[in-house]
Amino acid sequence: MERAHSLLLNEEACSQLGEHQRAEFVFEWLRFLKKLLPAADRADVKKNQKCLVEQLTVILIGSPGPPTRWLLAHCLALLYRLGDSLTSSLTVDRCNDIIRSKDDSPSYLPTRLAAIACLGALYEQLGRLLVNTFKETLANLLKAMKSAESQGRYEIMLSVEKILRGLGVSAVPCHRDIYKATRACLTDRSMAVRCAAAKCLLELQREAVFLWTSELENVATLCFRAFEGSNYDVRVAISKLLGTLLATAVEPKQPTAHRQGSRRSSLEEVMDLMTGGFLRGGAGFLRASGDKLKGTSSVSKDIRIGITQSCVVFVSCLGGVWLEANFSALLVLLMELVSHTRATQTPADAVCCRRCISFILRATLGSLLGEKAQIAAAKEICLAIGKQKRAVDAAMCDGNVETRVTTTDVAASQHVLVCALLELGSLVQGLASTAASLLTDTSTALLDTVVSVLLHPSVSARLAAAWCLRCVAVALPSQGAVLLDRCAERLNALKSCPEAVAGYSSAIAALLGAVQHCPLGIPHTKGNVVMGLAEDLLRSATQNSRISMQRTQAGWLLLSSLNTLGPAVVEHHLPRMLVLWRCAFPPSIRDLDMELRRGDHFTWQVTLEGRAGALCAMKSLVIHCRDLLTDDVIGRLLTPLACAVALLTKVPTLIKSYGNLIKNTSVVFRLRVYEILALLPSKTYEGEKSFGIVLKQLVTDLTGPENVVCSELTLLPPLCHSDDLALLGPALQDMDQHYIEEQLQGSSVGGGTLEYDPFTICVKCQDVPAPLPPPAALTTAAIQLFGVIFPHIIVPLRYTLTHTHSLCLSLLRLGSSRVGLGPEEVRKPALGLLVGALESSNPLLRCMAAEGLSRLVQVVNDPAFTVSMTLVSFDKLKTARDAVTRTGHALALGSLYRYVGGISSPQHLSACVGILFTLSQDSTSPEVQRWALHSLSMVMDLAGPLYHGHVEASFTLVLRLLLSIPPTHVEVHQSLGRCLNALLTTLGPDLQGEGQSVSALRTSCLVGCAVMQDSPDCLVEAQAISCLQQLHMFAPRHVNLASLVPSLCVNLCSSYLSLRRAVVACLRQLAQKEALEVSEHAVALVKELPHVTIKEVGLEGALFSLLDRESDPRLCQDIQETLVHMMSSIATGKLAHWLKLCKDVLSASAGGCDTNQEEDGERDDDASVFHAKSESSGPFTNLRWSTRVFAVECVCRIISQCESHGHPAHFDMALAQEHRLHESTDFLVLHLADLIRMAFMAATDHSDKLRLSGLQTLLVIIRKFAAIPEPEFPGHVILEQYQANVGAALRPAFTADAPPDVTAKACQVCSAWIASGVVSDLRDLRRVHQLLASSLVKVQAGKEVPSQLYNEGTSTMETLAVLKAWAEVRPEEDCGGVGGPGLLTLVQTDLATLSRLWLAALQDYVLLTLPQDYSAQLPATGGTFYTAETAEQARPHYCSSWAPILHATALWLNSTGFIMVDDGPANLSRPVTPTSMGQSTSLASVKSPEDISSDRLHLILGISVEFLCSPHSHDQMENISSCLQALQALLEVSWPRSKVGNDQVLSVELLSVLHRLIVTREAPGVQLAVLELVRQVVCAAQEHVKERRHSAEVDDGAAEKETVPEFGEGRDTGGLVPGRSLVFGALQLCLCVLVRKLPQLSPKLAGSPRGGQGGSAWSLSDSDCRQVAAALAILSDLPAICSPDGSVSILPTVMYLLMGVLRELVQHGGGEALDLVVPAALQALRSVLSSPMSRSEKCRGAWAHLLRCALNTLLDFWDSGTPNPAVDEVSLLTALTIFLLTASPEVTTAQPLQTRCIDKFKASLESKDPVVSQSYQLLMSVFQSKTGVAVPFIQGLGSCVVGHLQGVERRRPQSSKELQAIQDGVRALEALVFAADETHRPQLVAILLPILISFLLDENALSSAPAPARTLHESALQDLMRIGPQHSSVFKALMASSPHMKARVEAAVKGNQESVNAKTTQLQVPSKTSPSIQLKTNFL
Repeated sequence: MERAHSLLLNEEACSQLGEHQRAEFVFEWLRFLKKLLPAADRADVKKNQKCLVEQLTVILIGSPGPPTRWLLAHCLALLYRLGDSLTSSLTVDRCNDIIRSKDDSPSYLPTRLAAIACLGALYEQLGRLLVNTFKETLANLLKAMKSAESQGRYEIMLSVEKILRGLGVSAVPCHRDIYKATRACLTDRSMAVRCAAAKCLLELQREAVFLWTSELENVATLCFRAFEGSNYDVRVAISKLLGTLLATAVEPKQPTAHRQGSRRSSLEEVMDLMTGGFLRGGAGFLRASGDKLKGTSSVSKDIRIGITQSCVVFVSCLGGVWLEANFSALLVLLMELVSHTRATQTPADAVCCRRCISFILRATLGSLLGEKAQIAAAKEICLAIGKQKRAVDAAMCDGNVETRVTTTDVAASQHVLVCALLELGSLVQGLASTAASLLTDTSTALLDTVVSVLLHPSVSARLAAAWCLRCVAVALPSQGAVLLDRCAERLNALKSCPEAVAGYSSAIAALLGAVQHCPLGIPHTKGNVVMGLAEDLLRSATQNSRISMQRTQAGWLLLSSLNTLGPAVVEHHLPRMLVLWRCAFPPSIRDLDMELRRGDHFTWQVTLEGRAGALCAMKSLVIHCRDLLTDDVIGRLLTPLACAVALLTKVPTLIKSYGNLIKNTSVVFRLRVYEILALLPSKTYEGEKSFGIVLKQLVTDLTGPENVVCSELTLLPPLCHSDDLALLGPALQDMDQHYIEEQLQGSSVGGGTLEYDPFTICVKCQDVPAPLPPPAALTTAAIQLFGVIFPHIIVPLRYTLTHTHSLCLSLLRLGSSRVGLGPEEVRKPALGLLVGALESSNPLLRCMAAEGLSRLVQVVNDPAFTVSMTLVSFDKLKTARDAVTRTGHALALGSLYRYVGGISSPQHLSACVGILFTLSQDSTSPEVQRWALHSLSMVMDLAGPLYHGHVEASFTLVLRLLLSIPPTHVEVHQSLGRCLNALLTTLGPDLQGEGQSVSALRTSCLVGCAVMQDSPDCLVEAQAISCLQQLHMFAPRHVNLASLVPSLCVNLCSSYLSLRRAVVACLRQLAQKEALEVSEHAVALVKELPHVTIKEVGLEGALFSLLDRESDPRLCQDIQETLVHMMSSIATGKLAHWLKLCKDVLSASAGGCDTNQEEDGERDDDASVFHAKSESSGPFTNLRWSTRVFAVECVCRIISQCESHGHPAHFDMALAQEHRLHESTDFLVLHLADLIRMAFMAATDHSDKLRLSGLQTLLVIIRKFAAIPEPEFPGHVILEQYQANVGAALRPAFTADAPPDVTAKACQVCSAWIASGVVSDLRDLRRVHQLLASSLVKVQAGKEVPSQLYNEGTSTMETLAVLKAWAEVRPEEDCGGVGGPGLLTLVQTDLATLSRLWLAALQDYVLLTLPQDYSAQLPATGGTFYTAETAEQARPHYCSSWAPILHATALWLNSTGFIMVDDGPANLSRPVTPTSMGQSTSLASVKSPEDISSDRLHLILGISVEFLCSPHSHDQMENISSCLQALQALLEVSWPRSKVGNDQVLSVELLSVLHRLIVTREAPGVQLAVLELVRQVVCAAQEHVKERRHSAEVDDGAAEKETVPEFGEGRDTGGLVPGRSLVFGALQLCLCVLVRKLPQLSPKLAGSPRGGQGGSAWSLSDSDCRQVAAALAILSDLPAICSPDGSVSILPTVMYLLMGVLRELVQHGGGEALDLVVPAALQALRSVLSSPMSRSEKCRGAWAHLLRCALNTLLDFWDSGTPNPAVDEVSLLTALTIFLLTASPEVTTAQPLQTRCIDKFKASLESKDPVVSQSYQLLMSVFQSKTGVAVPFIQGLGSCVVGHLQGVERRRPQSSKELQAIQDGVRALEALVFAADETHRPQLVAILLPILISFLLDENALSSAPAPARTLHESALQDLMRIGPQHSSVFKALMASSPHMKARVEAAVKGNQESVNAKTTQLQVPSKTSPSIQLKTNFL
């Protein structure tokens, strides 16, 4: 294919190829030429033009296929436009000659079609250059059309359209001729020709004024006729034409507005035309009149649906502004239409007509108007409803019988009301909480108006009003309870009015149904009200026969709707319901027989209606409250069910007795029986006698003559495979117009509507339900039930029970339950039935039969049977010649292996492929081709890798067909698209290969996709996009985004939903990996799209606009995901673009929100705050709240993305400003003002959802930016300047009418703001604090609030949010956060109240977390903040709030020290808890302060331990931290510490929980907190043991005894019991921490390779070091809580670990982190060595022995390697010194240990300076210690010290370190001197003094000596002057004996005196001139 990429066609290469390959080669060359020509040099083009024209002409006359001819035409025209256009007329003449040719053979047809296409393209590109030949060409084309077949007519229409486009106004002379020719094509039998004609007329109307003036009526009539018998594409095309024409007639385009003869039509005239068509169809006046006389006039549905779509196009063309201005007039006209008797002659017509009008309203109001305009439209509709209702009321009340309203007028009014009410409901539901202003507007009185319709005489109007009220309740949840009360009150008051009973009960049912969509719910008590109403209605039904029926229906409807509230509500009413069900049916079958002998037709009608209602309520229970269906409940339901089933057999007798009067009711009754039986497990009634009755009745209903044939389009599609339904045309769910298009599928039954089944008004759905008429619904239900019970029928019965529809469902159920069908006898009739259906003329039945066969194969599960089935199809396909049989069996071949694991036999695959290849090339029957190709695509999927051998042949086939199948056979192209998709899936990642064959396959793919992309059909184009998407997934390098992305963008606003879906799905995938490229390619596209210009806002903006207009959930989800993926491009410098985009979207509301609501004296602080006014200058207008919510969510995503993947400067103002100076980068912190503004705009909007999003954004901003300092104002943070904005954003959330979820979120923001420390000024903080304080007052009012609008669970949510917010403020203050004392002041005032509320909340939480077994012990009324009925709803709120409250409570208890402070009543207006936390005032339960404190302690301990035992998920780190901090706060207080220390079981349990936590949680913060807590528990135990020992000493009078009483663990045996011993638990935990950080401690791990976390001491992080230090501290405390024997048991372990850690530390180099651990290890060693146990008489010897072993180990460390002197020696010597100073002499004086110790010190004195210095310091400590230890060291090391110091005179110190060592040596020698006896001391002083004198320098040497030597001189002199006088006799003797020394001393003293005098003089001179007041520059 590379050879095709040249300017001229490579004829040599082309001639070597076969016919089909040549076609592909030529197509690829033309594709390349199309791209090359615009980019090529014009000189080159002109140079090669002649040759190119010849080559293109050769292709033209070579019978090119459709895609090739269009591409050829385009290239030829492009060549003339870019090259020399003079010779173009020759080509035109050539084409005209070809068209005139008399050759009518089929082989010549492609050439003629190509010539027609070329003419169109030439005129389109060259336009007026060819104006001279235009008339001749057009005449030729129009003449050819008369004799052309459908392909010719189609191509001529396309060509004429292009000619008109190219010539524009120059084509005016021929407009009439074109119009005349196109008229005929508009009603052509070929649908493709109709579409082409519509497009041609659409182009014609641009210049042909007569089309929308004088000819408008004729064109409209023509369009109506074109709609008749049309398909979906035709309806879309013609509705676009008609709508555009009508819109132009009403609002002509500017240039043509003033032309001669142009007249503007009025809206009324245009709508009269539409109405005429809607009522009379496409017939002329005379024919319509004749039909009317005969009474046969019924307009076909496709005309009405076409006109409906035209109306939508008409309004859309005029636009939203026009609609806003003219809506009231349009509404009147639409209402007149729907009230016309001709439009609603039959119920089916009425349903269709109402749907059409509803669709017009929904499609225009819903998508063209912004929120403000929608509110205005809702008011108009409301006024229209009121007017209509008043007219009916007036007529009904009129006393004059003649002028009274007729049933016809009521019927007309009901249709108007239904349409208006449903649209009003949709508008309100779409507006959601922004519709609040509608309800408060007294001029419209919306609620009163809608409620008044509940009394309308027509059931459909009443139900529509009820649905409208439901929409209000969904949109504004606060209205739900209010409306319920209102309706319940009116129902009670008007119980004797039939309409009132029916209307208000429907409204209550609808409102209860709305609760499923409202998370805030309704008060639980409303359930009681509804239950009471239902019981009352059912009991009083028999009192008045006039309203028996209505009361019965109403009672059961209320119960059905009550069940939708779910198990939490229903469980309280279930016993009463069971009684009502029991009463609705006779107690036994015998009583049923007796009933039959009594009653009349009315009684039976009411009875059957009541029982049907009872069954419906039962069905509702089973669907919504499955949890309540215990065996007992099901057992009690079975009795009435058995009676209901028995009654089925009596119904024919009743109908015989009372005629058709009860026939309709009996249908509903049977329907209800089938529905409930299908839902219950069949085993519950399987063994009953009723099973047989049900079966018999089912067979009768499915096969009997009475059976109303259900619409096949309703019944069959669910039984077909979704893939096969594509064979039947576009699916409803893929259409924007599915709401009305589905009317065409209703056949004679008509569409569904609410009045067919009023019980559906409470089902969970967003759109109004459309139940089918009862007879049709009965058939569907019967088939469903048959499918359920067929697997449970005994095999012999199955033989007789096979019916096509039900059989398929049965097979599906059998397949899914893995149950066999039975023996051959059962299989045979099933097979016969399915094979027969496979050859049915109905394509839907064939699809269902294919699915049935595949299920049969699955159920039989026998390979031999499967093979036999394929052979049957093979044989049929070989012999059959009719299309129907061939299509059915072709489909069967593809679907047989669908459920048996795919095709695994290569031979079978080859046979299938061979047959399907042959069938797919049968050009005589496009239908056979279509089905065969569809089947082939399934075979490809089922064969998987096995198909690889057939891939090349398949590609060849698909491409050949794509290049040759006429465009009029769109369905074949769609099947080819599916084949191409399947081939791509089969190849998968192999498409990335580099081989020649793979490259050829890839090219074939791309060629196929290109052909499909150019297809006029949207589904084929969508498949092309899907194929390219797959190719991009498997081989991204080979998909050219530069061409793909613009083609996707062009189709973003396609009028076809399926195409938009494909485009967005593809963009989503591209954006995941190449977001930036996609965005750039989209911007490069200069083509402007409707509604939005990509150039202005980029693809992202276009997607936001599309998101705002779309209503399809799947498409909206894809758009959102695409935008989220594209957001990843912000890292590459698009941050400002995205933030501006979000800001523009957020600003684009219809009207801003005014936040100037505050009227208090604090207005000044928010006066300067920006208010969220709409900005009309932005690129978006009138965006919906849902789009703006998504924009706010995008802002949050941007913030988190900057945090996780961005530069640190995003959150550092100084750094960001610095980077901006050097490079043009962008950072988030620089946009903080915009972020705050967006959060503010959202938080103060009218929409509650947007307010929640805004508050969440504000919370994120506070958390991320609170700590960022403001570089320009040191000591301040950047958020400080936005205080007023935050306050203003929060205030609306605390108003009285704010929803609880908004207030709860605002509380969270308040606490975050206060605790963040942004504001340090208490006065500024008070504004936000007051909001929290006001909410606290609301919490205290609590259950006393009379008007409860929402479920009690919401009150719990709000209360806990407030308490949690206060709790989160408090810990910050306690941790010394910013403004700590100020915060303390803020909280302190409310602390008494808060503490009680916190304790109450914690107790509630404890009650709710108790296991189910304890539910009986829970308080009957609930807790403080929840009611028993709403416990389930409350539980999640407690789970999210308890942890901060727990922490705050613990801190409060810590601050009070557990001392009961009674501050008087804490303004609590309700009891705190059922048990009041021990503060109840009743005498019976008065508790002592000790008991109350104990309860509180155990409450906090219990909650913490329970949670820490089983932390539910890894994301609960905050809760874990809260528990640990709470426990720490408790144990800081002595009273709880004594309680814990006293209770060893509790301590041990706590330790085991903490041990588990440290093993399972790696977070350093958690581990450190755990260790701190363990230390506190050990300290508590220590205090307890000390206390007991002390009291024992005092009691025994043993204060003077040296023995210590044996308290502590281990007692007198020394044994520690694992699981019961605190010491053992603590040891385990410490060991765990130490071994995890230092694995070398464990003998097992000592040899393992180091690495990973904690491999060795030098790899420890700072937090690891802290943990090790904490563990060592705990270890050292353990001996103190043991008895003497116990301490001996644990000492080896403790010393092993201590020594092991020390070894690890001294053997490896240090670092800053290790500086923390070494002192901790040494401190721990000192603690252990100084333990009182070491001196205990009982165990002194054992301790001494063990400590000697430890000392020996320590001494061995010197020999274990080459230590680093910086840490090693010093640490080891320090440890050695600690032993010497702390351990008892019997440990350290033992030989050879003592000698080894002395040797170590001796060796250290020979070391480098730092070690020497430390050695001297340590030696000084040793010399000063106990005599027994010091003497040997003095004797052994004294001479060494003296020797070292005597050598200083020869080598003076050169550095500060050397100086330090000498000075430390002097101190050590001095200590040695003073340690000696008085008798020996003079001799030692005589040694010391000469050494000091030797340090002195003479006068000359002093001036030139280095600084360290001078310092040594001065310190020696001072020492001499200090020691000399103390030992004067020795000093004098020394001076006398040594004149040399005396001279040195005197010189030194003299020199010192002179220097002192000189300094004094210098200081005194400047003092004379210095000022008397000196400023202090250091203010600290």
